[in-house]
Amino acid sequence: MLKRRYNPMSMLSSSSSVFTPFPRQFSRCSLPIFTQSLRPHILPSLLSTTSSTVSRDFTLSFYSNGAQSSTPDAPDELQHQLSNSKQSPLRPGLYLVGTPIGNLEDITLRALRVLKSADVILSEDTRHSGKLLHYYNIKTPLLSYHKFNESQRAQVVLRKLQDGEIVALISDAGTPGISDPGMELAKLCADKNIPVVPIPGPSAVVTALSASGLPTNEFSFVGFLPKHNSSRRERLILSANESATQIFFIPPHKLSQFLEEAAAIFGESRQCVMAREMTKVHEEFWRGTINEAKEAFMAHQPKGEITFLIEGKTISIDESPSESQLENELRELISEGHSLSMAVKLVASGKLMKRKAIYSLALRKFGGQLESEDD
Repeated sequence: MLKRRYNPMSMLSSSSSVFTPFPRQFSRCSLPIFTQSLRPHILPSLLSTTSSTVSRDFTLSFYSNGAQSSTPDAPDELQHQLSNSKQSPLRPGLYLVGTPIGNLEDITLRALRVLKSADVILSEDTRHSGKLLHYYNIKTPLLSYHKFNESQRAQVVLRKLQDGEIVALISDAGTPGISDPGMELAKLCADKNIPVVPIPGPSAVVTALSASGLPTNEFSFVGFLPKHNSSRRERLILSANESATQIFFIPPHKLSQFLEEAAAIFGESRQCVMAREMTKVHEEFWRGTINEAKEAFMAHQPKGEITFLIEGKTISIDESPSESQLENELRELISEGHSLSMAVKLVASGKLMKRKAIYSLALRKFGGQLESEDD
């Protein structure tokens, strides 16, 4: 049988059809492929016939790039690719599998192969992950693995891995271990020389940063802020003094508190971006200053997962704070209950002065005060 590529539009634009040889071996195509089956004995006459005659003498076959809709006439190599998603057996070990942060289509072919081949899938929320597995008809057993049972599950999982099983770890969304369970398990496996295999996938951090419009050449991922007030303030002060773009995960009900604290520490004029419900139906990127964000979101609380980005601090080469400025900053931090060393660390961040010089100033100004308090 002779295979020819068929262009349907050529019949509409020309009285004679043009056919291009269609090779027997071809790679997988993302678009539908139309082929024409011609009887050898009519080929000479067909080359000189009109398009109206051609339209009565060919049959069309449709090849899809989906395994379930491939046809028996597909080439052997393509048929094999479509029907067999497994390339080679997976070696035993822990597989950290990235999963969609919203849209279920945002998953890699490799991730699907690993989830299908694993002996067990560790899941942060088995009900949530069950929807993803059902969507892709994956029958692998699920085992809950979250922040409340990490320590208890670790030894159970370790025994499975030492017995040569394939264990896949997924979180509710994105990459395991990034502000999600998995960090301790990966460390444990690395210490025991058990293979830890990353299966790259979606990440809210990179997704938000890439579309934010803020500098992407350097950034700091902070994640969720500490719950304790002083610890949270310490972290925000460090972030406010960095020149890199800062990225936070903010629960919707904490957004108002975050904006109040950020405005006081970063300054109201710093540019920021709120990325909400990324890859989902109601995806939103809001851009403006921190003060504008306060005005926009203090009145109403947005829904969905929030990734918040703040531009880095512009540090002038000539910036050199006076001794009185340093003293005032140190006094404020110490009065809030920070230790002398932590106050020095926070004041030194983002400044061109050496920490040793600021520490000497702190000892000179406040060393005696702290010693008397200890007494």
